[in-house]
Amino acid sequence: MLITKGNLLACKESLRLAKLGYELMDRKRVILMQELSKMMDDVKELRDVIDETYDKAYRSLQRANVSLGVIDRIANLMPVEEDIKIVYRSVMGIEIPKVTIEEKEVKIPYALSVSNSRLDEVFLQMRQVKLYTAKLAELDNGMYRLAKAIEKSRKRANALEQIVIPDLEIKIKTISDALEEKEREEFIRMKLVKKM
Repeated sequence: MLITKGNLLACKESLRLAKLGYELMDRKRVILMQELSKMMDDVKELRDVIDETYDKAYRSLQRANVSLGVIDRIANLMPVEEDIKIVYRSVMGIEIPKVTIEEKEVKIPYALSVSNSRLDEVFLQMRQVKLYTAKLAELDNGMYRLAKAIEKSRKRANALEQIVIPDLEIKIKTISDALEEKEREEFIRMKLVKKM
């Protein structure tokens, strides 16, 4: 690198931008960690609810199997629902999925003559399981994406703090020292020329 005042100014500007970049990366990391922490709390709460809901649904399924016999025939009548929609929201530039399930009027897809209230209970509980599972998938995927983004931000902030900024500070000091030395030499040279 040439030792000029222009290069010194360019290095100082680069240092200012690197410090600003570090602050922004650190702020981004903190915001993402807050969002991740909130999601982790939601997941913990949801996992407790989903475990309880699965237990209830499977107990109801067992009771329905006992009262109706094996209900595979009826289960095969259930339509495949394609009512899950995924949209994305941005958190500090990170795309976080938002899973929604269209709320439609619940139509029981089997004849009442081949079922009883226990099967209706299973049907409604499994629908609830589907809602909770979709929400859990949304949160798990969001947490994964946030964790990756936090790691990336941390690496970039560390690179700025431990490599780029110290490098620029060394360059600035080297150029400043060299320019000061040149000025002293020039001053001495001018004094010698005046004496002659």
